[in-house]
Amino acid sequence: MSGLNASLGYFLCVVVLAALVRTLLGRWPRLGFVLELASSFALVACRLEVQTIVEVGEWAGGLGPDVTLTVLFLVLLTHGVVCGAASGNPAVAARRFLQLEATLPATLLAVGAQFLGAHLALRAAAYYWSLELTDMHMIKNLMAAECSTSLLVSLVQGFITECVCSLVLHLVHLNLGRRSALIRVPLTAVLLTFLSHIAKGYTSAHVNPSLSYGLTFHCSGFTFSEYALVYWLGSLTGMLLALLLYAGHIPRVSARNLLYGQKTRFRVPKSDKAEKKKK
Repeated sequence: MSGLNASLGYFLCVVVLAALVRTLLGRWPRLGFVLELASSFALVACRLEVQTIVEVGEWAGGLGPDVTLTVLFLVLLTHGVVCGAASGNPAVAARRFLQLEATLPATLLAVGAQFLGAHLALRAAAYYWSLELTDMHMIKNLMAAECSTSLLVSLVQGFITECVCSLVLHLVHLNLGRRSALIRVPLTAVLLTFLSHIAKGYTSAHVNPSLSYGLTFHCSGFTFSEYALVYWLGSLTGMLLALLLYAGHIPRVSARNLLYGQKTRFRVPKSDKAEKKKK
């Protein structure tokens, strides 16, 4: 239980840091990429600790799967509340660009900041584990050099899994886009927790390129390009399919609706039709 208490203290520190960055810099839209960096840092740092609880805590700390799922849900819920519109997800940033909601320079800055945040989170978590505050973290520190990959299936199966999970996530995001945060944030947290649970034996459904970079790219078992194929290309493909299914087209590419026909708004009066028939 001491391990879980230490983890809760770690979560609190990370969340407070992200909240401070949002409070201090949230008023300047031009610094939105810094918010993305903080959001990605908070998400990856917390998910690395959740991964520690799953890998070590369940057998060394006596923590059951129900505890790990609850912790994961609370982490995702808190991240959504604290970080707000800053998703910390490059696929979401790319989708906003394709929806004409962001410019190319702003998107590139956001994506770069998200990956930088993930890298910094990986370094921060490694330092935290090296402190060996509990037996769980001591074991994790010893295992850090030989971490377990999240990709437990073939590349094709992994790509399909990430693509389908990303498709579901972005469809829900698009449909909940104009809903209140009181509805959108909890539902998104529930969905991400559910996807992570059902895909645990496949890819863990990271559906976030920077998150997967922080959680599994440094683990042995696959090359960088193989990880990128599954976690980056799979997530982006699912996002593109979701946008296409939702809007019928990709706004940045074409304004023509490829899937859904537009109904005529104005009807011809019956009298006009009758006159045409007489002629």
